[in-house]
Amino acid sequence: MNIWDQMRRGLRASLVLVVMGLLAPSAWAQPPAIAAAANIKFALDEIAAEFQQQTGQQVRISYGSSGNFVAQIRHGAPFELFLSADHKYLQQLSQDGVAITAPQLYASGKLALVTPKNSPISLDPELQGIKQALAQGQIKRFTIANPEHAPYGERAQEVLEHYGLWQPMESFLILGENASQAAQFAISGSTQAGIVALSLAKAPQFAAKANILELPESYHQPLTQYMSLLPNAGDTAKAFYQFILSDKAQTIFKHYGFAVPESGKP
Repeated sequence: MNIWDQMRRGLRASLVLVVMGLLAPSAWAQPPAIAAAANIKFALDEIAAEFQQQTGQQVRISYGSSGNFVAQIRHGAPFELFLSADHKYLQQLSQDGVAITAPQLYASGKLALVTPKNSPISLDPELQGIKQALAQGQIKRFTIANPEHAPYGERAQEVLEHYGLWQPMESFLILGENASQAAQFAISGSTQAGIVALSLAKAPQFAAKANILELPESYHQPLTQYMSLLPNAGDTAKAFYQFILSDKAQTIFKHYGFAVPESGKP
């Protein structure tokens, strides 16, 4: 091989390395990390699948309690979008100096009173059946999400307080780490009853195993759910944010029992 052939081969190899270097960021980039309240899991999984089908883009979603996500974001967790179960957690981030976008309402949730299938406990909006079951010793364990960092637990506590059941029930409470765990406790037989997110109770894998009663919203603060883009949000996270506000996504939310904002309202 003469010197010119060697130079040509060396040049081709260099060009390949340059092209690989240019492609690497996009080819190897991970989908954006999304933090989402546990109560929207089934709805958001469907929305993410629809987003991928329409755009070819993927997102990585972590589900948990809103309060725990705030702590993670404060400590530098690389989330690009945060879908909270409550406005106050986004306010906390803003007050901490995290440069989030203005909170955007994406859905409003509801609570459900739930017992396992074949439970003898009757369900009614005034919780009379729960009071009777408690008095008769039928309830040994009752579940809600942890009120300290889960908005659905806070609202469940408000309902129990309204009906004078918080103190009588307190020693029987099994607290879920988040809304999803509370729903699992309620239908698995681990507890005799619980107050959980309606959106989770309506999911097929839960609904088939549970008796479900939607509770009136009169006796607790609204479960208005907001989202914000975080400082390192990239194009895919921004596109997913917009897709969540689309008619298609809002239809999916409604299927799981959420109310959705009127078009154009923050």
